[in-house]
Amino acid sequence: MITKKQILISMKDLPESFSAEQIIDKIILLQKIDLGLEQSKSNKVVSESDARKKLKKWLK
Repeated sequence: MITKKQILISMKDLPESFSAEQIIDKIILLQKIDLGLEQSKSNKVVSESDARKKLKKWLK
């Protein structure tokens, strides 16, 4: 789960004026990064070779 601290830190990178869409995009990115880290810690990952196979199918 993302924290208020993470959101506040990422807000510092935004310009003085920004759209609500920009902050929502930042929060979604933080959430996806957090989810990926949690999946990595619990060993819910795909090997590089499996990822290459899936990408090959998707990019056809």
